[in-house]
Amino acid sequence: MNESELIKKYFQKLSKKNPGAKNLNDDVFFDKKSNLVVSVDTYNEGIHFHNFKYPDLIIKKVLRSSISDLISKGVKPEFFFISASGNKKSFSKKNLKLISNSIKEEQKKYNLKLSGGDTTNSNKVSFSITTIGFAKKIIERNKAKVEDDIYLTGNIGDSFLGLKIIKNKINVNSNLKKYFLNQYYCPNLPFKFYKYINKFAHTSMDVSDGLISDIKKLVSNQKISFEIHINKIPISNMLKFYLKKYNKKKQEYLFSGDDYQVIFTSSKKNRILIKKISNKMNQKITIIGKINNRFKKNSLLLNNKPLNLLKFQGYYHKF
Repeated sequence: MNESELIKKYFQKLSKKNPGAKNLNDDVFFDKKSNLVVSVDTYNEGIHFHNFKYPDLIIKKVLRSSISDLISKGVKPEFFFISASGNKKSFSKKNLKLISNSIKEEQKKYNLKLSGGDTTNSNKVSFSITTIGFAKKIIERNKAKVEDDIYLTGNIGDSFLGLKIIKNKINVNSNLKKYFLNQYYCPNLPFKFYKYINKFAHTSMDVSDGLISDIKKLVSNQKISFEIHINKIPISNMLKFYLKKYNKKKQEYLFSGDDYQVIFTSSKKNRILIKKISNKMNQKITIIGKINNRFKKNSLLLNNKPLNLLKFQGYYHKF
């Protein structure tokens, strides 16, 4: 079974008397009385990162992917806790110094505060991150409306190409290699977007497991459908260059996750407002599709022709 099936079958019923848990169908816990917002994520070597060759970069990836949950909910991340598992080799003095310096840099960059954690001995490296913020409201899942535009911040696809380079599945020149590896390890979060998204978004989440996989989660309990246009999905100039140089298809690089951009829906009446905010922030925000009624099927379109959604499912945790 996958992660959502596991949660629904064994744990969802345990949270029924706890409204802040959102029926375990969102990325955060939100308590309206205290304004407390909490997210918890676990990252395992071999699953969430290929290896621990660059500990200073891995910890940046882990931290940024963790705080992206709160950003997508319109919440400023403020405090974080780290629980780490490893051994003498992975947590050598040299590696611990690298990790410590990276955490210091991330705290300064995002105005975060390390607030506690735990350590255990293990043959494989693992991190669990708890991130905390405060807000009067959050943007929940399953609140999309028919005829909403579907938006995406930034670009996607770079991280997947970076992972393919790490796994030695492709060879590129040094400039491309440096760029795509950096995009994998240090995703360019739309950090300040948390200040504005509450003004117009009906529903939102970050893109972590893959665009199609995550939009299905975003609207999972609603009697609606989505329509995504591949030609509208934003990619970087470097990815465009790679696709052209090596004669690759765009759709092969868009749906595998690790992007940590925000996907959200909003009414058409907000298009001008969103454009103004995009310009003000110097943040790319792109309409990639729309929400349809329940009588239409979920669709992924290339040049207005439907593709098989099952081929672009992204990553699923299986148990």
